[in-house]
Amino acid sequence: MPSPSVPFYRHALNEDDILAVTEVLRGLELTSGTVTRDVESKLAAYTGRSHAVAVSNGTTALFLALKALGIGPGDQVITTPMTFVSTSNAILHTGATPVFVDVEADTGLLDVSQLEGALSSKTKAIIPVHLYGQMADMRAIRAWSQRHNLFVIEDAAHALEAERENIRPGELSDLVCYSFYATKNLTSGEGGAVCTDNASLADKLRSLRLHGVHRPTPKEGEYVHWDMETLGYKSLLPNILAALLVHQMDRLESLWRQRQDIAQQYREAFAGLKPLILPTELDDSRSAYHLFPLWVPAHLRDAMLVDLQARGIGASVHYRAVHLNRYYREQLGFRPGDFPVAEAIGEQTLSLPFYPGLQADEIKAVQEAVCTIVQGWDKR
Repeated sequence: MPSPSVPFYRHALNEDDILAVTEVLRGLELTSGTVTRDVESKLAAYTGRSHAVAVSNGTTALFLALKALGIGPGDQVITTPMTFVSTSNAILHTGATPVFVDVEADTGLLDVSQLEGALSSKTKAIIPVHLYGQMADMRAIRAWSQRHNLFVIEDAAHALEAERENIRPGELSDLVCYSFYATKNLTSGEGGAVCTDNASLADKLRSLRLHGVHRPTPKEGEYVHWDMETLGYKSLLPNILAALLVHQMDRLESLWRQRQDIAQQYREAFAGLKPLILPTELDDSRSAYHLFPLWVPAHLRDAMLVDLQARGIGASVHYRAVHLNRYYREQLGFRPGDFPVAEAIGEQTLSLPFYPGLQADEIKAVQEAVCTIVQGWDKR
């Protein structure tokens, strides 16, 4: 019997989610409204933050977070090159400059020991990126940022359900940003949010996402005109997309347990399968299990991608180091060798199918394909 074809990603939307969208379409309120506010309320409760501000996507979440903190031209923001380009692109779009620090060789997370070397008089903030589902060392990052009076914005696009040393995303930062992109653990196709315990920042974000408009709460029997108080943007999350999130929020823990189980099966199958390396799972932490990466010898990685796809197994790369992209090399002057650990991971990393709903025969097909390919290297 032939092995099944296994796509790289398959969403976990169900009939409740579809019906929620249908209800919005049958109503009058298509743009951001009551359903979006319901999602914000649930997200704030789940993350333990006082405020959640839903926006159009995760990149916009990062951008508006920076703008709410007053980051702009002449400023520098420290972050990691082992991420999607959206993290540093958001910095560039404010007019500020991203300053990269290298990552830990065993996790791919920002290397806190290298922060001091990236600091300058222009540094205003740091954006640690929680990678694959694991959190960066927020205790150390917060302590360092406080010594230097810097803002902290967490890029938690991979880490909605994560925890490290009893700390959750957003607890030790000014703002935390999430993505609801098509492949994320919580998805509306496109979407994002910024969460915070700071009421003033939350108000700024709500204004910035709607052109800088502010409308005071009216008194009974009073009509209050809105006013544009600052130059903002149009980046609302409409009810149509928010409807996809409402019921998913109730299933987050169940979906997380399914990914945890698949991760365990993968780890058992690939343990000791040299020369593959599995990123370290941190002690005293809970991964959100967003991605399952393998680190493959660089000279074999692309061939393995092609081989997996030929066997019907979807695979992808998360991520090649940001600073080696053409734009960053030509416009910001980065060169190979600037951040060797991130570069090495970027040349080795390969992500496997990893999502709730993977069937037993599909998991077995992925395991067998990986093992067969690796064992075949010894015969060359």
